[in-house]
Amino acid sequence: MLTKDQILAASDAVIQTVEVPEWGGAVGVKAMSGLERDAFYATVGEKPSNARFSAALLVATVVDDTGAPIFAADDLDALMKKSAIVVARLVDVSLALNAIGPKAVEDAAKNSGAALSGASGSGSPLTSENQ
Repeated sequence: MLTKDQILAASDAVIQTVEVPEWGGAVGVKAMSGLERDAFYATVGEKPSNARFSAALLVATVVDDTGAPIFAADDLDALMKKSAIVVARLVDVSLALNAIGPKAVEDAAKNSGAALSGASGSGSPLTSENQ
């Protein structure tokens, strides 16, 4: 089993390169940390428009080849004016990497059938005796 130190020292950052021919190159899309995800949700609020949600997600997850953010919060309005097709392509990658949205919930349910069915995951029956 892993120790706390091993877990905390592990580099678990994930960045996926996405070609954006309309912009003349590629960008990285990263998985957010827990703190970054909190900041993202604070930025979008409770009921954002689709354009604002998408732009905020790009600000939070699009990075350069060093992993540094390409966009900042003051780029939200400009990003909302970009091609919805291009933005949607990047948003789809970000949603998948960050397990955000209904599809992520469905995929998680499919991948964790044992947990959802009440099985303990250990192969042992779940009874009140071993709880």
